[in-house]
Amino acid sequence: MAGPARRCCLGWDFSTQQVKVVAVGADLNVFYEDSVHFDRDLPQFGTQGGVHIHKDGLTVTSPVLMWVQALDIILEKMKASGFDFSQILALSGAGQQHGSVYWKAGASRALTSLSPDLPLHQQLEACFSISDSPVWMDSSTTAQCRQLEATMGGAQALSCLTGSRAYERFTGNQIAKIFQESPEAYSLTERISLVSSFAASLFLGSYSSIDYSDGSGMNLLQICDKVWSQACLSACAPDLEEKLGRPVPSSSVVGTISSYYVQRYGFHPGCQVVAFTGDNPASLAGMRLEEGDIAVSLGTSDTLFLWLREPTPSLEGHIFCNPVDPQHYMALLCFKNGSLMRERIRDESASCSWSEFSKALRATEMGNGGNLGFYFDVMEITPEIIGRHRFNAENREVSAFPRHVEIRALIEGQFMAKRIHAEGLGYRVMPKTKILATGGASHNRDILQVLADVFDAPVYVTDTANSACVGSAYRAFHGLAAGAAVPFADVVKLAPQPRLAVTPTPGAAQLCLCSRGNANSNSIYSLAQLNVALASTGKKPKPPQLYSFDSFIFGLKTPLLGASSRRASCYPLRYFTHGVRFSGRFQHTSQVDVQDQNLTCVISVWGNNGVISPGPPGSSDSSRLWTPAGTSSLGLIACEAFPEPSADSCPSCTRSGPCSIISY
Repeated sequence: MAGPARRCCLGWDFSTQQVKVVAVGADLNVFYEDSVHFDRDLPQFGTQGGVHIHKDGLTVTSPVLMWVQALDIILEKMKASGFDFSQILALSGAGQQHGSVYWKAGASRALTSLSPDLPLHQQLEACFSISDSPVWMDSSTTAQCRQLEATMGGAQALSCLTGSRAYERFTGNQIAKIFQESPEAYSLTERISLVSSFAASLFLGSYSSIDYSDGSGMNLLQICDKVWSQACLSACAPDLEEKLGRPVPSSSVVGTISSYYVQRYGFHPGCQVVAFTGDNPASLAGMRLEEGDIAVSLGTSDTLFLWLREPTPSLEGHIFCNPVDPQHYMALLCFKNGSLMRERIRDESASCSWSEFSKALRATEMGNGGNLGFYFDVMEITPEIIGRHRFNAENREVSAFPRHVEIRALIEGQFMAKRIHAEGLGYRVMPKTKILATGGASHNRDILQVLADVFDAPVYVTDTANSACVGSAYRAFHGLAAGAAVPFADVVKLAPQPRLAVTPTPGAAQLCLCSRGNANSNSIYSLAQLNVALASTGKKPKPPQLYSFDSFIFGLKTPLLGASSRRASCYPLRYFTHGVRFSGRFQHTSQVDVQDQNLTCVISVWGNNGVISPGPPGSSDSSRLWTPAGTSSLGLIACEAFPEPSADSCPSCTRSGPCSIISY
């Protein structure tokens, strides 16, 4: 039984494999939860993992009616348990991001005239022009992605506008494919919803608007202006703005509950429906991140959620509108080589024992004596690369490390990459920054200690499960409290607090200072500081001609001068030199043009020593580019600018003189 009646908000999650619901009381504690698992509870739809994988191996869809029937089942389960629907003040929810639903002409009439005598799925079965919805796992729209990027002037131009380069799973590209391959079905479509706004529409009994945050995952929304990009809409399909409707703030109350639920289940007719959003934005709300905070999910894939004030969209990662603060943003970064990579190194170097793995971390010093490794046994997402790459204290690439060094190199390398990529999107560690760790590896204190040291911030852990559901319930309370007019943090201040797990080791901050070009110095974490704001001018690259040097590991994907078939061990980066942001564009495989105002130089890479030769007019005294002798691959690349500034003008340095920003 559901227990005694209590005022509450519901949080829903229409995820890939199930529909889940939680009820959260006024004390912000969860007192009811339930779920319907698609494969187990709805076997008639024949899904595996909640989806249909088509013969081409690229197309992945889910039956829309399966989601509708799952809602029927879970509501009937709640009713049978004695749940008092009349006590629900408001509800909100989340949906798997990027998936889309296509309502057939006339579907709006069916929604507004639902009979309380019949379940939803029996009344809506003829309401969809596409019966199987494309979902986030789909990767069949490469042609549409390239077309959109070309139309918008390149991948970086699209990213600057919409928060991401074109991705196959993003909704705009999926819509373009449906228009091109199924024009009749597209013409019969009167409304296109995301999974989130589709679910909200079921509760409203009318079409719900797409919210800003989930709308950011479509390659269609201008994230700064919070309006649809007319150019992107036109590039994908005709009449698309009309079919999508107007986007709304994520904290908006989009209406009251449909009379269908009042009559069939006993909902209060004043129950408010707050705009549904994507599962990742809802998770940010569930973990109650604030400005400067990071959430790190250490699972099969590692995922970073970041709260940003001033984002820097790049070719990797995603920038979304913030689901709880319309003036700010969130970033999402996904790393495929997560727990499976850690388990593989555990098996190889710690006799399959997490205890031995932790012992190795405790036995090695912070910074690993200058030894650094990056491990990608499967093709990585951020960046696209595969293989294991190890560098010793002399910055020479080596084939192997001692076992204890290997373990620390893996963990430090994983977290350094996360920090570098986060800073590439505009993230900055702040004095109040805290890291919230979830997932399997968050139970290992020694792994968390490395995380704290690399980010120089305390790490907390939480017992909150179903963060998207809980975040949706929190957002429902926020919507009731007048949404954006009331800080989200004030609404959820009584929620259960995360527990402090570890704090940074004394001295970690010193290891994050800019290196001064000494490859032998114990400055292993200086790489994680490459994009710390050295009084950036705030200039933005001018796409498509100019591309900022966003940090990405082993980023050059073509052989240099045709000398090698492997990916070059180089580290393109955004150069900050005492307040000057350099932007660049790739000239060809061996040169990068770095320019800002009157300062231009050409970096040429030759042979194995990474010799850098300045070109006109960069050979003047205004700049100096060099590489230390004896380095391997591209070696260390540093940029110095003159005249020499004081220490005050470079906040990441404690010494006066030119600041060397090091790559490897």
